[in-house]
This record gives sequence, structure tokens and C-alpha cells, in this order.
Amino acid sequence: MKRRYVTTDVFTERMFGGNPLAVMLDAQGLSTDDMQAIALEFNYSETSFVFPPDDARHTAKVRIFTPRTEVPFAGHPNVGTAFVLAREERFASAASCGAFVFEEAAGLVPLTLLREHGAVIGAELKAPEALSRHSVVSRETAAACLSLDATDVATTVHAPQIVSVGLPFLAVELASREALRRSKPNIAAHANLLPLDGADAIFAYWREPAAASEMVLHARTFSPLDGIVEDPATGSACAATIALLATLMVRPRDQLAWRIHQGVDMGRPSLLLGRTLLRDGQLAAHIGGRCVAMLDGSLNL
Repeated sequence: MKRRYVTTDVFTERMFGGNPLAVMLDAQGLSTDDMQAIALEFNYSETSFVFPPDDARHTAKVRIFTPRTEVPFAGHPNVGTAFVLAREERFASAASCGAFVFEEAAGLVPLTLLREHGAVIGAELKAPEALSRHSVVSRETAAACLSLDATDVATTVHAPQIVSVGLPFLAVELASREALRRSKPNIAAHANLLPLDGADAIFAYWREPAAASEMVLHARTFSPLDGIVEDPATGSACAATIALLATLMVRPRDQLAWRIHQGVDMGRPSLLLGRTLLRDGQLAAHIGGRCVAMLDGSLNL
């Protein structure tokens, strides 16, 4: 039986940039083992599988797999899946409204379609959970995981900490862009520390000096224990980190724009555009970006 798939590069405006994603458009009848095997075959950071929604008011149910495991939520699979479905005839009616809602293990994920000259060019998601903060890690331990010295880890704003808005990561702020460039995963150190509070990946970032219009981060994500040495663009980690930083501001702002550059040091430059919104004491994190259609094919199962 043939199963159609589409691939897209996410968080980029050009082919062969961003984070590649495979979207299985009709996953009905596939077992969890089937989906895991397909995700391993593609060997992308994630592969998404589209099912009819449990609630007809929603667009689709989406399950997301890394090469080794299923995850409850992830950034680029949501943005990329929304982009792919918006180009499919059977989702034309929902796309015309400009918004999708995906059912996922972490909860409902609302998405807004991004258009340019009438064409869908990407999407923006709202994280399904409020920020949660978990274990704090010493700067020495975090530095060892990144093959750096402890002095390369900045702790003025926050210590290395597990954070989540649907999928947990260890967020580590670095003291310089040069330290970020030198970062590489030490697998033994990762194995000694992770998984921790459900996190098996490290999101390392450096902040540019604050500007009035937006905050700019440069980032890398390492997840060697999950078969992903480096992820080109990690929307879920970006969303959790900007939520953390917005929460820790001395003067919290009702709305703040974020620009995150990732994948540059591995040759797949990605641009993630974030927003943090503070309403009635509740902070919401949004992450979006452009996508480029790549492959359209079928699997013979």
C-alpha cells in the first residue's frame, strides 16, 4: 500500500536551509512501531503523522517522532505540518480561515498561517503549555556537556535549568558568540546528566545586547542521546527559553518580539521568529517562521 509524504524545510526561506521535516499525510492504520520505523528511515530530527481529529472542531491529530522516540510536542513539526496541510486540497476550507488547531499529546496547539501575496509561506504556533521550570544544573556540569569551560557559561540571568512549554530542554546561556561556535556535545557528559526531568537535549544560546524593537538570540541544540547530534532549528526549545527570559525581566513587557538564529554553525541557517505575550498575569510564547516545499513522494508499505 502506498502512503504519500511531503517534506519541507522549516524556518527558512530557501531550499536546503532550516530544519527538514517529513509529513505523512494519511497515518490511519499505522501502528506506533510503524511510525517509529518510518521516522528512523527518514532520520530527520522529527517526522509528523497526520490523523483525523478526535474533535471535528479541530484540524487534525498529529503525532511526532524523532528517530528514536515519540515526543508530545515539537516546534518545527507543527510549523511545517501546518504549511504542508495548507497546500492540500482537503484542508483548503480550514486554511481559508487562516488558522489550524492540532491535537497532540501535550494538548491543543493553535497555529496561525502566514501568507505573502496570498500564498501560505509558513505558520506561527502558540505553545500548548505555560512555562514550567525544573531542575537547576551547575555551570560546570553544563559546560562539560558542551565541551566548554565553566567560564563560558553565563549565570547572571539564570543558571542552566530544565524548562518546558510542552517539551523539556536544558537551557544554557553562554557568555559569548565564540563560546557558542566552539560548542560540541560531549556524549559521556550527556549520558551522565540526561535524561533529567524528561529532557534529553541541551539548548545553548547567546543573547545580543538588548534592543528596543526586539531581542536577538543565537542558538544551538544538541541531542546525541536521541540520535540527533545537532538540531538545525528547535521551536519548542526556543519557545521555552524566550518564555523563561521574558519571565525573568526586571520590568516585564506586555509584548516582546524575539529573533532566534540557529543552525548557522552546522551549515543549515534557520530563522525563528518569536513573540511573548503577557495578559492578566499569564505569559504565552509563540514561535513561527517560513517554510519551503521540498519533496513529494510515497512509501510502499
